[in-house]
Amino acid sequence: MPFIDKAFAAGAAPAGFDIMSFLPMIVIFVLFWFLMVRPQQKKMKEHQKMLSEIQKGDEVITQGGVLGRVVKAGEQFLTLEIANGVEINVQRPAVTGKVEKGTLKSL
Repeated sequence: MPFIDKAFAAGAAPAGFDIMSFLPMIVIFVLFWFLMVRPQQKKMKEHQKMLSEIQKGDEVITQGGVLGRVVKAGEQFLTLEIANGVEINVQRPAVTGKVEKGTLKSL
């Protein structure tokens, strides 16, 4: 039994820094970045560009699904005409997109 005592007495070799153990985590992070974060940033830039290009006369749709024609375009707010003589004020970021001119007349 003296052999068993010596085997248990010997400790494990100290583990050094191994880059291969971090490689899967790095690969997952890179994949996450390219598949999730980067496309979202691109979409945000396109939305900001669209918001900055809105001007009087454009027809837009809001997050709530309200269609309207821009009557007045301020820096923070837009005034939309949603029906004849009916105007509402919305914040610029509430606009989700532009629609083709004439869409309101076709409804």
